[in-house]
Amino acid sequence: MNKAHVIEHLRFALEAQLTTAQAAAKTAHDTATHEENVAENKYDTLGLEAAYLAQGQAQRVNECHMSIKAFEKAFKEPSSTKVKIGSLVCLSDEDDVLNWYFIGPYSGGLKVTIKSISVYVLTPLSPLGKALLNKEVGDDVSFSAGEKTRLLCVASIA
Repeated sequence: MNKAHVIEHLRFALEAQLTTAQAAAKTAHDTATHEENVAENKYDTLGLEAAYLAQGQAQRVNECHMSIKAFEKAFKEPSSTKVKIGSLVCLSDEDDVLNWYFIGPYSGGLKVTIKSISVYVLTPLSPLGKALLNKEVGDDVSFSAGEKTRLLCVASIA
C-alpha cells in the first residue's frame, strides 16, 4: 500500500466532509433566517430550533477545518519504525487477513478505498488506536471491543 496514495485519498475525503458540512450549515442558516420562520407567538419555536441547528452545523464546519489542519500536520510526519499519529499500519489477524489503518488525529472511522482495499482512520482514543501506539513490526496487539478480546499482529508500518 502506497502511503502517498492513502494521504491523497484522505485529503479528498476530508475535503468532501467539509463541503458537505458547509452545505448543511448554509441550509440551516437559510432556514433559521427565512421570513416564514419568524415566531408568531411565544410557543412557536421553529425559528429558534433552526437557529440551534445552524449553530451546530457551523460548529461542524469549524471541526472539519480543525481536522484538515491536524491531518496536514500528520501527513508531514516522517515514517517511523514505531506506530504514531501519521502512520499507515497493516495488521494481520489470526486468519492472516490483512487490514489497513491510518493513525489520525481526528475523524476516526473515516474510510477510503484504494484499489478495492479499505483503509480506516483510527485515532489514539479508540481501543485499537491506543493499543497500537509505539508498537513495531512483528509486535502483537491485544485490545478489547465490547466483551470480545482480539489479537492482531503488526505486519507493516509506513
